[in-house]
Amino acid sequence: MLKFIGKRILWLVPVLLGVTFFVFTIMYFTPGDPVRMTLGANATEEQIEEKTKELGLDKPFLERFGNYCVDVFLHFDFGKSYQTRQSVTEQILQRFPYTLKITLLSVLLATIVGIPVGVLAATHQYSWKDNLAMFGSLFCVSMPSFWFALILVMIFAQNLGWLPSSGISSWKCYILPVVSCAIGGAAGIARQTRSSMLEVIRQDYITTARAKGQKESKVIYGHALKNALIPIIQTVGNMVGMSLGGTLIAETIFSVPGIGVYMMNAISQRDYPVVQGGVIFIAICFCLCMLLVDVVFAFVDPRIRSQYKSAAKMKKRKER
Repeated sequence: MLKFIGKRILWLVPVLLGVTFFVFTIMYFTPGDPVRMTLGANATEEQIEEKTKELGLDKPFLERFGNYCVDVFLHFDFGKSYQTRQSVTEQILQRFPYTLKITLLSVLLATIVGIPVGVLAATHQYSWKDNLAMFGSLFCVSMPSFWFALILVMIFAQNLGWLPSSGISSWKCYILPVVSCAIGGAAGIARQTRSSMLEVIRQDYITTARAKGQKESKVIYGHALKNALIPIIQTVGNMVGMSLGGTLIAETIFSVPGIGVYMMNAISQRDYPVVQGGVIFIAICFCLCMLLVDVVFAFVDPRIRSQYKSAAKMKKRKER
């Protein structure tokens, strides 16, 4: 098991280096001069040259990239914002809890809704329940998230006045952002659950369990769903990673001061350290999330455990 986790951790190193190089290269070749945007249109050439040297933008590409990697991976320092001169790392860590709350709550809501809907559709295949569930999930997957978020604001905030449309002053402020982020994920989980359950409930051991007189609920949830969890776990894990970077729309519409809004403002201002730091931080969180999913796989799927146990036994036999 430790060997399996160690391999997954080693795989994170080239992935993060590749993401860092890709983001840094895009920012390097992006049109626009951040120095001129920072100083304004009335800045002189001497001021621009001095500011360029101060920010280190006059150095060669590879030297800048090497220094940036050392700061990020050895000191966890994403630099300072060109506009505010504040630490990007501190700003990200201050805003990350809001993004994390929306992400985890939306994934939890999507899982609670998606799995039962998928199980219901699979156990009533080709019935009106199955057709209704799949039509609803297809509609939710196809629906633009920003449009759904605006509809929620119009109905529950403006017309009914039940929930606030912006801010983070109370727990009610999180309801609309969480629902808008969860609707697409719930549909995806429902479709994946249905597909996995249909494969499992046709197996011989399910027929045997029913022949022994076990309750249908125990057969479905105790045997079938348990063995169908592996692809569902992967779907949920992917949703966590995608939601970390996908809350931008919800944060913008509902005025949540998360990482997404912070990066959006930085993009319009050519504030490269903020953009690079935000993308790399989200990439690190995504990789850690995938690592956690792999570890859960190892505990849920006995084939992975047996693979490494058999390899360890073979190694001991050879040593003897």
